[in-house]
Amino acid sequence: MRARLVGNGAVVGLVLLVGMMGSRGAELDPEAVERGRMALTTTGYIPAAWSEEAYRNVGRLWETAAPDPDREPDAYAAAFRRRYGLHPAPYPNDGLPMGLRRAKSADGTKIGMQIDCLVCHGGSIGGTSYVGMGNSTLDLRLLLDELTRADGKVQPPSLFTLTTTRGTVNAGQIAVFLFQFRNPDLSFRLLPLRLGAHLPELDTPAWWNLGPKQTMYQDGRTDAHSTRSLMQFFLGDFSLQQFRDLEPTFRDIHAYLRSLEPLKYPFPIDEARADRGRVLFNQTCSKCHGTYGPVGSYPNVIVELDRIGTDPARARGISNRFVAHINSTWFGEDYPVDEQMVGYQAPPLRGIWATAPYLHNGSVPTVYHLLKSSARPARYRRPPSTDFAYYDPEHVGWKFEPVSEPPAPDLPPHEARYVFDNSRWGLGNGGHTFGDKLTDEQRWDIIEYLKTL
Repeated sequence: MRARLVGNGAVVGLVLLVGMMGSRGAELDPEAVERGRMALTTTGYIPAAWSEEAYRNVGRLWETAAPDPDREPDAYAAAFRRRYGLHPAPYPNDGLPMGLRRAKSADGTKIGMQIDCLVCHGGSIGGTSYVGMGNSTLDLRLLLDELTRADGKVQPPSLFTLTTTRGTVNAGQIAVFLFQFRNPDLSFRLLPLRLGAHLPELDTPAWWNLGPKQTMYQDGRTDAHSTRSLMQFFLGDFSLQQFRDLEPTFRDIHAYLRSLEPLKYPFPIDEARADRGRVLFNQTCSKCHGTYGPVGSYPNVIVELDRIGTDPARARGISNRFVAHINSTWFGEDYPVDEQMVGYQAPPLRGIWATAPYLHNGSVPTVYHLLKSSARPARYRRPPSTDFAYYDPEHVGWKFEPVSEPPAPDLPPHEARYVFDNSRWGLGNGGHTFGDKLTDEQRWDIIEYLKTL
């Protein structure tokens, strides 16, 4: 089921999930949710990519001396997290950051290291880590490169852009890369298929907004009930039978993801202003983003590209050949990818205060700039951490430093990746100009209301 917003603003085929926002937990099996939580946070599913020594040795590659991992393990762990934009695990994880875990080698004889889903989908704000929060500080390129070098291996050349900015990642193109080496029956092939898909890096969305949705991903072309789509990043290792055997576990993980609740805004709220903002929001924004409260509803609208006006690279980058190939495999049997591209899905806004930066590619640093397109910076430096010292409770988002010029060519790449540059492919910050018609007073009222969601 899908809903679309056509050019004249009418909602066609609108699906109202009345009460879903407040009651979806009652519709999930609590035992499945708990099994899913344990499966996600305690188990690694793919073989180790690096030896255990890589974690201890990688500090030798840093420009400044690292704490000794044996004599100062906590200080070393903190320095490791800062360098790669990782966060303390809010669950037992052998002292490793969220997103990195111990794993067995392919032959099962040794213990090594591997990343997992939470390297991107585990974040923090105000000094507290959360499963399901998008990691807005991650430098995945640096993490992969330096762990590989620390293990005495040579990193293979990159065939696509993984990330140019801390906090963005090109998970979609990773999936394209993996699918091209699998036949429709999921047998491996030596020569890659030419699938024609070309995707940009994106901001990682919060898992806590999966629950109300009927379709997911930025383009809304995949049913939100699809468990198998969560398993596509195992295509480099698993056989079809292994996928089938693991599906019940990931059905539980999927239930856990749908049970997650948004974070509550931690700062004072002007209730009178928020009340005015609620009225304005329901008049101007709810058609796409839904209503909130005990009987809230989410319309699951996919907005046409020419209406939303945001960078089209992600939506247009999914080729028909790629969709047809997915749908010919086990992954497309139960919930095939929609063959038609419409645009981008207007997401639920629960916990929006904690999900900066904004738009699907992370090109807008605060909600204020989301609602006033003329104020958006073309380039800006992202903050060095997610501590509240770097949070902007007035504009709702991250404090940022405008940057007038691209990073200098001699700046180390991992330093240059602190700068977001909207001139890069797929990272345009235009579109979503609906807030431009508001007065500043109305804009501040709506921002205050959004803090309550």
